[in-house]
Amino acid sequence: MTFDISSPLQRWRLLLGDAAEAACGGLAGDALAADAALEWLYGRDDERAERGERGVGQGASQLTVPDWINAIHSLFPQEVIERLERDAVERYGIDEVVTNLDVLERIEPSESLLRAVLHTKHLMNPQVLAAARRLVAEVVRRIMERLATEVRHAFSGTRDRRRRSRYRVARNFDFKRTLAANLRRWHPERQKLYVETPVFISRTKRHAERWDIILLIDQSGSMVDSVIHSAVMAACLWHLPGMCTHLAAFDTQVVDLTSDVADPVELLMKVQLGGGTDIARAVAWAQTLVAHPGRTVMVLVSDFYEGGSASELVRRVKALVEAGVKVLGLAALDAEAKPSYDRELAARLVNAGAHVGAMTPGQLAVWLAEKMEQGG
Repeated sequence: MTFDISSPLQRWRLLLGDAAEAACGGLAGDALAADAALEWLYGRDDERAERGERGVGQGASQLTVPDWINAIHSLFPQEVIERLERDAVERYGIDEVVTNLDVLERIEPSESLLRAVLHTKHLMNPQVLAAARRLVAEVVRRIMERLATEVRHAFSGTRDRRRRSRYRVARNFDFKRTLAANLRRWHPERQKLYVETPVFISRTKRHAERWDIILLIDQSGSMVDSVIHSAVMAACLWHLPGMCTHLAAFDTQVVDLTSDVADPVELLMKVQLGGGTDIARAVAWAQTLVAHPGRTVMVLVSDFYEGGSASELVRRVKALVEAGVKVLGLAALDAEAKPSYDRELAARLVNAGAHVGAMTPGQLAVWLAEKMEQGG
């Protein structure tokens, strides 16, 4: 049960900390406990005074990590709990939030905590690692639930004019029904039809030809979100008929994870974030898998900061494209698709014939389906 603060002054007191007590009044009971929990976390920020935020409070050092987790779960609503846990891990680097068994058994699964587990699992003893695996499994289950439907729709094949689709892609656009649905918006004087409700057709039959999908995942620390979504995406593709999915994670070495591609939890627990980057070596590994170039797609998920030979990478990508392989470079594959990457090298890959961009997993599914529909 969370506490209720009806007084605006008390809310400001919680926001600003001890420095506002003279103006806003003191706190008592659960409000005082909430203040201690907030101070335990945000009291670590040396620049907070300059921003006019919370000042140094009393009693922050009295809380342990498990005490703090228990306190925020009893004092705050769910959306606040998730924000506090995320800030603890990402803003202040409190690794114990995900390496302490008591905490892991209590904490709310979330994608931010999954990222933290992947960064810190090497610090965990076997008992803690087992608890972390359960957290990973729950977060992966939620992501997969969302993504599986998008992938199935994208790969469902030929158009079915009897059913409408909510997936607005050009290949599904129904011109006749769109025209009929928007006739009332015809403007006689301007001689223009204004489309308010475009209609898209669903698809019911997928491609019969087998396609090879090769996913190369950069496991540098900055790519953790893309690593997570790549693992789940690979599992979704694996379950599609007629699709052969290969997956490797790379830094300066290449680790073939294809045997775990159907189990994204196991796959993620084997990823080792950090280290250098040799993208050319990973692409060379992918080249050895190409048996049918016209029906092969290589998806390279990387920030393109090459620690190996950039010229070698460009040469290999150009050779793949010229052989007929469809090469897609993704600077981000996650829910936000907001990348930070080496734009100069990315431009060189585009000149070599690759497609380069950033996508959500759903957008990648649509892109793959469209390329396969075009044929080899």
